[in-house]
Amino acid sequence: MHRRTLGKLSAALLLTTPAVARAAEGDVVRIGWLRGPNDITLGKARGTIEKALAEQGAKVEWAGPFAAAAPALEALNGGSIDITAGSSTACITGLAAGVPMLIFAYQKMSAGAEGILVKQDAPIRSLHDLAGRSVAVNRGGTGEYLLMRALERNGVDAASVKRIYLSPSDSGAAFTQGHVDAWSTWDPFISIALKTYAARVLADGAAIGSDNAVTLMASRAFAERKRALLQVIYATAMADNAWSLANKPEAGAIWARAMNIPVSFGPEIGENNAVPTRGVTDADIAQISQIADWYVSSKIVPRRPDISAGIIKLGAA
Repeated sequence: MHRRTLGKLSAALLLTTPAVARAAEGDVVRIGWLRGPNDITLGKARGTIEKALAEQGAKVEWAGPFAAAAPALEALNGGSIDITAGSSTACITGLAAGVPMLIFAYQKMSAGAEGILVKQDAPIRSLHDLAGRSVAVNRGGTGEYLLMRALERNGVDAASVKRIYLSPSDSGAAFTQGHVDAWSTWDPFISIALKTYAARVLADGAAIGSDNAVTLMASRAFAERKRALLQVIYATAMADNAWSLANKPEAGAIWARAMNIPVSFGPEIGENNAVPTRGVTDADIAQISQIADWYVSSKIVPRRPDISAGIIKLGAA
């Protein structure tokens, strides 16, 4: 999500708040799913969400798939969905834009699920070697956050590294064709690049010091009016997550099919993305807040949103 999306969200909020307030009055739960490795996508494929809600006399209306969290949050803001998933970076832009949303689950990304990639034969051996070179990132999103965090942590002047703003799909093409020297990205793009683009990891999420996470989000109106159904969705996500931890290759294959990529990527995607999900803790709020501070200092959002006000604790560990 970038500045233009932020503006659209702010404008949409003024026009659609009444629609959001009407969203959760029936027994239909509208879930926006993403083509990405998260517990909602898993629950959709396994049928667990529909089954759990049916036991409560409710049914699911699926919307999507959304290519990323930004359009999903626009839909949530516009009152057309009640639940979705996205990164904590997307949450910050949404909260800063005034989207009436609450984060109800948190899944810290594994080190292997994020990273900065270079070609196998590239002379770049450390983050310091990025000085004077170009790196593909998505503007204001996870890619730019990872790059800037890595440079700051390793004492590299950010002005010495040229950021090339591209979508993930365009970044992949630019990387393979040699139009950029490096690519700051996340899974499944990392798994794909390592297997098919002759890439290697220059720095993973641990080396970068990333605080990023996958989050599950609900509209504030739905959380307030249908708390019992939200609790059901949360419990189902926890159960699906536990299944993924015990069946990583199978979970990876499900996510691969959802993303329309070969199931041969399943083992890598499962290993990188089947990591524990939990209710939001105070420590998680602090991690999201650290990213929010960076977003403000980097002028990606005009003000620091109140992260605590955007949290609902359903089962924090």
